Amino acid sequence: MFKFSAKEDKFYDLFILFAENIHKSSEMLKDFVYDLDHAEEKLKAIKDTEVKCDHTLHEIFTELNKTFLTPIDREDIYTIGKQMDDIADYIEATASRFVMFNVHKATPEAKTLSDLVLKGTEQVIELMQAFKVVKKGHKLLPVIVEINRLEEEVDAIYRKAIRKLFSDTAIPILDVIKWREIYEHLENILDACEDVANTVEGVVMKHA
Repeated sequence: MFKFSAKEDKFYDLFILFAENIHKSSEMLKDFVYDLDHAEEKLKAIKDTEVKCDHTLHEIFTELNKTFLTPIDREDIYTIGKQMDDIADYIEATASRFVMFNVHKATPEAKTLSDLVLKGTEQVIELMQAFKVVKKGHKLLPVIVEINRLEEEVDAIYRKAIRKLFSDTAIPILDVIKWREIYEHLENILDACEDVANTVEGVVMKHA
């Protein structure tokens, strides 16, 4: 399907590296959500990993500017890089909200959403690994389907969590505001994972 040299292969390797660092961030986010002790220190670690993701994005763009012939369309490489950066940004922004809002204990819904985020980013690694060798097999489609399924599951939990916030009169209004934004950021992470999967699917279909 795709024809590229070892030199062009670097884009796929950078995508895989990007996905691995995103997954590390999501592992740290889950630990953060489950145990909010030392939140400032844990947030710093997440921010440090997000910086690594920024560096990978910069490297992708640098290679894009240096490479005359790319294995897929230049705009697709750019879009995938930006969408992966969105995942990293949302993870960091989610953890930041806990600290900004002075939250010391997560809700069960937030913990469940962080579990699904971890599963989603694990699938993004598999997505990029399959993307690199898609001409050799058919593993890509099941990964895309699984990312879409996880996003739908997150959407369902998000809607129930928001409904609970606005139907339980015992929840202080300030907490409603805090958790609404935190839940929205957690949902955004899986939305961003799905965006990457949909773009990769489109690229594969274009070159089929």
